[in-house]
Amino acid sequence: MNCLKHYLLPALLLVSYSCKQENKTKEPEQDTTNMETAMYTEKFRPQFHFSPAEKWMNDPNGLVFHQGLYHLFYQYYPDDIVWGPMHWGHAVSKDLLHWEHKPIALYPDELGYIFSGSAVVDTNNSSGLGSIENPPLVAIYTYHDPEKENSGNNDHQTQGIAYSLDNGDTWTKYEGNPVIDNNEFLDFRDPKVFWDDDGNRWLMLLVAGDHLQIYSSENLIDWTYLSDFGKEQGAHGGVWECPDMFPLQVEGSDEVKWVLLISINPGGPNGGSATQYFVGEFDGTTFTSDQQEEKWVDWGADNYAGVTYNNVPDGERVFIGWMSNWNYARNTPTEVWRSAMTLPRELSLHKINGEYELKNYPIEAFDTLAESMEVEAGKAEYKTENFNAADIKFTTGFSTSEWRFYNEEGEELLIILDADKKLLSIDRSRSGQTEFHESFADQVHTTPIGNLPGSEFEVRIILDESSVEIFLNKGQYVMTEQLFPDNPYTRFSMKGTSVPGDVIINKVERVW
Repeated sequence: MNCLKHYLLPALLLVSYSCKQENKTKEPEQDTTNMETAMYTEKFRPQFHFSPAEKWMNDPNGLVFHQGLYHLFYQYYPDDIVWGPMHWGHAVSKDLLHWEHKPIALYPDELGYIFSGSAVVDTNNSSGLGSIENPPLVAIYTYHDPEKENSGNNDHQTQGIAYSLDNGDTWTKYEGNPVIDNNEFLDFRDPKVFWDDDGNRWLMLLVAGDHLQIYSSENLIDWTYLSDFGKEQGAHGGVWECPDMFPLQVEGSDEVKWVLLISINPGGPNGGSATQYFVGEFDGTTFTSDQQEEKWVDWGADNYAGVTYNNVPDGERVFIGWMSNWNYARNTPTEVWRSAMTLPRELSLHKINGEYELKNYPIEAFDTLAESMEVEAGKAEYKTENFNAADIKFTTGFSTSEWRFYNEEGEELLIILDADKKLLSIDRSRSGQTEFHESFADQVHTTPIGNLPGSEFEVRIILDESSVEIFLNKGQYVMTEQLFPDNPYTRFSMKGTSVPGDVIINKVERVW
């Protein structure tokens, strides 16, 4: 996905293809190890969220676990901190928290820029690109040809593949690319591929402007169209992007439902980009859902293009999103790098008051970064040197409450739970720097929370240097928002909150 291209392409057509390469991955021009040590201390730099060492980043791509490593590929422009000709950046982790930067995985070539996609482990070597003894890691991605787009034809987005035989360190592009052509759709991109155990085949999800398309393949090379979904369902305020689909067992039951994720830009519930979800059935060919209302993975302004990991050994469904919004992604006040990812979150499906609800909540391993702060229980206000590295938990009933983070310089983040209107709101108009774009703080962002259980529920608020993530009832309702305070918040006040238990305030250790 790369909606920003519509605004930048006239200028980008002047950019040469000096960043292109042959099929083999180029060696990096410099070792980033020392760079990481010297960096990651800049103003606004996230301390426990993934961000690139430098330059522009957007969508997570190719999320896959293989040979003990979680791979995080991502849309990357190595020459500037604004969107440009897309590459696949690359990082790996053993725990989804501490990351090692790797050389750029995929560079633009004669077929175009490298847009979003996915990666799989071809365990049975169905593609013939590796061997049974050394099965290939296969990346599936969208080619975007700006020259063809400028010609006015709908043949500029196609699908290609590349493979790695050394667990992602180097990549070779398939000589027969593209594997799926296109001369019909202006927007035709973001392939998510996964293995279908029941059909003993690969399935691919693609978005075609305003709907989803599903394909199948025996070998990751030859693809057959199966069906489509969504032309008349869901939110359609903008282009559909970044699909994902998977089965989940409904917690506390034997029922299994399929969940479909679709990102959309614009058209999010609080302006700009956001990710919606559908709960339904998949019969091996067609996805169907009787869901009529719009449902959102995250109601905040800054969680977009999120997808889940393939091949996770314990079967958990782990999700990571891009922590930004296309409304102002180019304008945020950072200088060395731009953008970060959300915390990795586990997805789970629940039936609450008769409705299917997709919860997303930080992975359990995140708790290992927590270091307890000594605070006096039952207070209405808490003080510390830095709440911009904190994980706060407490239990409350459904009562109108105000939670405020602020500092002596007058910067404040205001979170309100309105029990009468059944809304959660975030006001970041005085949260720090906001003037970089008119839409960043032009309105209070809200989430309808009418399906919360009537009893007590957990509130969890996680703040990093430039973000806040709020989880109600273990992730039933979530809001993720960027913040840019010039100074750390040093006080946290609570008004109107019914708190049966103690407030737990943990300091979160930096991971870099």
